[in-house]
This record gives sequence, C-alpha cells and structure tokens, in this order.
Amino acid sequence: MKKILFIIIIIAFTFSGCEKDDICDANTPTTPRLVISFFDRGNTSVPKNVRNLKVIGEGMTEGIVFNEKALVEADKYIANGNTISIPLKTNAESTTYRFILNYNDPNTALINEDRLKFNYTHQNIFVSRACGYKTTFELDRNIPFIHTDSDLAEGFWMQVVNVEKFNIELENETHIKVYF
Repeated sequence: MKKILFIIIIIAFTFSGCEKDDICDANTPTTPRLVISFFDRGNTSVPKNVRNLKVIGEGMTEGIVFNEKALVEADKYIANGNTISIPLKTNAESTTYRFILNYNDPNTALINEDRLKFNYTHQNIFVSRACGYKTTFELDRNIPFIHTDSDLAEGFWMQVVNVEKFNIELENETHIKVYF
C-alpha cells in the first residue's frame, strides 16, 4: 500500500509542474502594416512597378527596409515593385512618411518626393498569453491622409491617392492605392 501511495505522489508531483508551452505561432496575425499598392494612372486596373522608391518616416534619416537585395549603399534601401507595407505608430494618432521616387537616379531632376501623413485611431487587442497584444488601426473617415509635395517646382508624382480599406486589420489586402 505504501508503494502505491508513493508512486501516486511521485506521479502527482511530476505532472503538477507541467504547463502549456507559451509559444506564439508564427502564423498568428500581429500588428498589421499599412499596405500601399501602385497603379498606372492611364490604365487604373494595371499594377505599376515603382522603381527606386525610398520611404522615410518622419524624424528618421534612413528609409524603410523593403528587401535586402535592394541595398544600394551602406544602410540605404530602396524598393522596386508595385506593393509596399509600412508600419504605423502604435502610440500616436498619425504617421508621416516621405516617398522619394527615383531615389538614387544620377539625374537629380528625376528625383521627386511626396509626403503622406496618415490620420487614424488605434485599438490594442489581446491575442493570447504567448503572443500578447496586437494593434489594429482605422483611418480617419473625414481626413484619412494629407498629401503634400516637398518641392512645389517638381509637382506631385503621386497623381491620385485612394483609400481602399479604412480598417487596417490584416496585411493581405491593399489599404491605399496610389496612381502615378
């Protein structure tokens, strides 16, 4: 009887220390980035690759890293493609970016910079104990963004900017369409 009781106590202590592993699955949705897709202004249904685009957040000196293959020189990244994803500030109600087209072109007359300030509200949502919180965003319905040109002489390279989705909850959909 003592042996059985001893075995039961050992088993109870063995399993009492077990807990569920708290590992956040890599497929769990986290705080989404704002997805911007670029289109041909002459044929609005055709995606258009933007070449040598550098995107720099307000107050920053270096741009967003889109892919490491686009490394031009030390710590200066550019993008070539028709879609980019950029983060929004989770501790503010707006985020401003500089979008520099033809960033590293030797002909400086082709370099053109526009600014977009995105206005939004945000909400923190509990995902799980392992993953913590994620933040979702909703672009302001009245003034979702402010589009300005950094140099009035060059003009806007982004001819039209449209909001496709005001709610930013996922990264697998386009939130903003830019026509140029």
